[in-house]
Amino acid sequence: MADRHLSLVLHDVAPETWPDYIDFVAKVDALTRRHGPIPITWLVVPDFHHRSDCRRDDAFLEHLQHRRSMGDELALHGYYHCDDAPSPRTPRDWFMRRFYTWEGEFYALDQHEAARRLDKGIALFRSQGWPLTGFVAPAWLMSQGARQALAQRDFRYTSDSQHLYTLPDFTRIDAPGLVWSARSAWRRGLSRLVSETQRWRARQAPLLRLGLHPVDMRHASVQAYWLEVLERLILEGRQPITKYDWVARQRQREQHAA
Repeated sequence: MADRHLSLVLHDVAPETWPDYIDFVAKVDALTRRHGPIPITWLVVPDFHHRSDCRRDDAFLEHLQHRRSMGDELALHGYYHCDDAPSPRTPRDWFMRRFYTWEGEFYALDQHEAARRLDKGIALFRSQGWPLTGFVAPAWLMSQGARQALAQRDFRYTSDSQHLYTLPDFTRIDAPGLVWSARSAWRRGLSRLVSETQRWRARQAPLLRLGLHPVDMRHASVQAYWLEVLERLILEGRQPITKYDWVARQRQREQHAA
């Protein structure tokens, strides 16, 4: 039981979206009085959709500093979190960039542009004294050029919806995740079924990730689901941990075993 963990991950964190999370985070903090620390991994977008620049919001930056002092992790989540590359030219690209998501920022970038955006994000983190732990591409999508640029920087891991990848070699580690699509009633209903099925299938997984988005917080039933699942998993014996701390533990185990 002690080897099973969970990571609570908040996506799309920016001044514009922080109000969506306030109530939920307060309720998570309240759970710590019953269950002990529940560290959160915050996926920070430096300039969400070109209209929510972290650097211009001192109160937001101070809040993130406070959360880090509490043991939370801050990870870089793209730079703009919107797909502003030239329009797709192939059916596959149209499907991925217009049907699957409109926010796959790093899906169509060449290595030079991906490196430029990564470096801008790194500059923000360094200006605040935040360590570089993880980079998560919006919608978990990266071009080959983006992967090459990422491998040349100092991040420790990246991820997709079902795996973590240690950097710079992109070694894959199974790490199933639960995530909802909450924008319509039928999607919320389907997401509950899929999420519960995935949770059952992953009941023995060493790490289970809960991936929350701002839109989840705008529906009371979805927010209540996440709080219920979080507490249920803790009661089942899963220990809350940040994504980076879990990756660091795996590396330590590998070194001791070598």
